[in-house]
Amino acid sequence: MKKILFAALAAAVFSSSLFAAPVNINKASAQQIADALKGIGMAKATAIVEYRKKNGKFKKPEDIVKVKGVGPAIFAKIKKDVKVK
Repeated sequence: MKKILFAALAAAVFSSSLFAAPVNINKASAQQIADALKGIGMAKATAIVEYRKKNGKFKKPEDIVKVKGVGPAIFAKIKKDVKVK
């Protein structure tokens, strides 16, 4: 039982989402975006990077909702972790 509790505690401590830092969506790779933003997987992170390449840098964090698959509900969950500067 102690081993199970220790393993669960260790997993929580070393979880990347537990210590996620804000990410600059104008500079980050798709992998960095997926790692930093809860609810954003590789497909959406790749779409964010592709949108940036096609349309230029995001001017404000809420511009991320212009990316297909990232709507207001998702933005509401990640807005504190989305940076553009």
